[in-house]
Amino acid sequence: MRLLTDPVLRSRVAHLRRHGPAPEVPEGIDAVLVSHLHHDHLDLPSLRLLADGPRVIAPRGAGSMLRRAGFETEELRPGDWADVNGVRVEAVRAVHSAGRWPLGGVSGEPLGFVVAGSPSVYFAGDTDLFKEMGELAPLDLALVPIAGWGPRLGPGHMDAARAARAVALLGARVVVPIHWGTLHPRTTRLGRWFTSPADVFVAQAAELAPDSDVRVLHPGESTSVTAPAA
Repeated sequence: MRLLTDPVLRSRVAHLRRHGPAPEVPEGIDAVLVSHLHHDHLDLPSLRLLADGPRVIAPRGAGSMLRRAGFETEELRPGDWADVNGVRVEAVRAVHSAGRWPLGGVSGEPLGFVVAGSPSVYFAGDTDLFKEMGELAPLDLALVPIAGWGPRLGPGHMDAARAARAVALLGARVVVPIHWGTLHPRTTRLGRWFTSPADVFVAQAAELAPDSDVRVLHPGESTSVTAPAA
């Protein structure tokens, strides 16, 4: 099974620009997991680049917009789950804003996703820290947001330090920090706010979650996570 999460496959989206070249369009996608409706996570032009219009699993409330755009869509709320090629993909809580600017009538409760395979995978989407994260433990792999697309983080986000606290709750064997160093406003000067979150996260996670293997991936890099030993 091959899943794609919140894809932005273009060099720009809304007022944001990509630092570096756009990625190659992936093939053979079984389903796309959309965590929430913000343009940098639900980018319709990026979805249209995917061959054969893969199934989209998204928050309840996004379905009418996605179906009008031509995508087979399954809507979930926290606690719901979908079957993808025999693997359970469960929607879990996320603490983030729900609307889609400027479409005030389009809204859906943000989600994270837990893929209950071997290895198990948690994709947090965009979220702030919340104590119920501990109920997801143990996990084999956690994809955890550690920053944002601007120098200031509003509500519903984790900075590197709060993300390290999340890792301590999640009890993941392997952690990959996401949502940093990729998109930025066109008129904003890049600086340490853009480049340093991963270093801060590694240091904080080493202190708060020393048993987790933190792997920092830059755009285009990959890693492998095997199933836990029996």
